[in-house]
Amino acid sequence: MTGSHPLPALYIGHGAPPLLDDPVWSGQLRAWAADLPRPTGIVIVSAHWESAPLALSATAAGTPLVYDFGGFPQRYYEETYATPDATALADRVAAMMPDHETVHRHPSRGLDHGAWVPLKIMYPDADIPVVQMSLPTHDPGRLLQLGSRLRALRDEGVLVIGSGFLTHGLPFLTEFRIDAAVPGWSQDFDLWAAEALARGDVDTLASYADLAPGLPYAHPTVEHLTPLFVTLGAATDPSAPGLQRIEGYWMGLSKRSLQVA
Repeated sequence: MTGSHPLPALYIGHGAPPLLDDPVWSGQLRAWAADLPRPTGIVIVSAHWESAPLALSATAAGTPLVYDFGGFPQRYYEETYATPDATALADRVAAMMPDHETVHRHPSRGLDHGAWVPLKIMYPDADIPVVQMSLPTHDPGRLLQLGSRLRALRDEGVLVIGSGFLTHGLPFLTEFRIDAAVPGWSQDFDLWAAEALARGDVDTLASYADLAPGLPYAHPTVEHLTPLFVTLGAATDPSAPGLQRIEGYWMGLSKRSLQVA
């Protein structure tokens, strides 16, 4: 992979385990992956691992998955995604962090569903080394900086992914069908974010706590939004509008997903 053709960075919605059985959304993710150069490795930040200082997942081949969800059919707890050894990739990521910042190498934690559910759809052969990175803060500025440190990985053929859900107001959903009606707060936040992303307006996005409509409902906690800032930080020019590759709604929540160069 040459510097003239780096991989993009992505922000994706990861839904929930039933995404594996949704032909529409899974088809969108599969087609997206097919459009990209094949990665040499994947570094993914998921909403479901909030941990400081920064931590990296276990790197042994076939590390067991984390089934961090409840109330779903048993088959989802039997899914596997046995990726190859990722020690060299984890070493590279750790080396990109400042000397004064601790990087914890977790001995046993595998990929959580914010990582393995979309990756199982996008790269079903599980033949690409994957390192999951914890979300060490929700401060947009610090996450943009973290993304910028990962930027050079893209020139090495590594796919950098922030995995969340552009709206995630689970406590406020009243029906749990894939084609459920879209709540006003979900649509308002989604369209606000879409317009800011189309302008490459990182400052507005980073000020979501003050500016975004529907915020207390769309994100009663913000961990599904903030991986977006890692993705934007990894962009060559964070203020250049990216490609909004997936849009629409799933159980009333926004599927909007982004690709940045």
